[in-house]
Amino acid sequence: MESSELYHAKQQFTLGAYRTLAQQPLPETSSSDFTSILLLKARSYIALNDPKLALKLLPDGSENVALKAVASLARYVGSADPTEAEAALEELRDFSVEIEGEDVEGSDKDKALVRVLAGTAFARAGEIEEALETLGSETEDLEAIAIIVQIYLSINRPDLAKKQFDRSKRWAEDDLLLQLIESTIGLVTGKDGYANSSSFYTEQLGNPSLSSPHLLTARGVTRILRGEIQEAKSDLEESLEQQRGDQEAQAAYVVAAGLGALKKPDTEEVWLKFASEHPSHPLVQDVAQKSAIFDQLAAAYTTPPQAQAAA
Repeated sequence: MESSELYHAKQQFTLGAYRTLAQQPLPETSSSDFTSILLLKARSYIALNDPKLALKLLPDGSENVALKAVASLARYVGSADPTEAEAALEELRDFSVEIEGEDVEGSDKDKALVRVLAGTAFARAGEIEEALETLGSETEDLEAIAIIVQIYLSINRPDLAKKQFDRSKRWAEDDLLLQLIESTIGLVTGKDGYANSSSFYTEQLGNPSLSSPHLLTARGVTRILRGEIQEAKSDLEESLEQQRGDQEAQAAYVVAAGLGALKKPDTEEVWLKFASEHPSHPLVQDVAQKSAIFDQLAAAYTTPPQAQAAA
């Protein structure tokens, strides 16, 4: 049975309270929870896009395969050099093969985590088939299924995402992560008018011991989809107060502004700032593409001469 400390750390990581988890002290190295919480804390730094702190936290020379895989993921995320990034991916490929053997340091949970970490890196690299193969379509690791669901949703296959969720319900307990998976699918598909997603995020945000800007962003997006624009604005502003610079919260705020949360001059200012700071964001690229298509069509359109009234 898990200790309360490990259970709470897992809850924080699952619900995106990365900064809170990252700032908490580690247990004593003699604690049975030390490695598990160390892994969660290092992964939180990676999720916060601070892989250097993750690497600084990890011990040198450890033979634990999960710790080595987390370090590889941190190097991949933090690398600006394509050669170094590919080297980190190769390390994760090697670990994915290594865990199939018997001579490897790490528990079954550590081995399952290696697949999750490698699958995450492959998905980020655009290697979708490799990510899915690494994670395993018949896996009974719920965290792996959460990544598989995210991948299927990202390629517009909510039917396959739901299939994985339905399969997992046959063997998984009523786990917090299982509820989160269901809410994520509901957020994409709009099932029942986003009612389940909205109630889940609201319930979790009611936890006084949890502070998660990601939950606020998720509820803000849900409220946009439900037409609750001012309520969404409030959630997204609170999210950005907790985690300034978060691209997804900023993107959602831009959408809410455009739907009436702000006056037109303020909306234009927010959009120009976002587009300038995040030119590679999918929202910015999509708008730029549509603007270019409009300009192309407009240039090809010939305005007919104005009709003259008969004398």
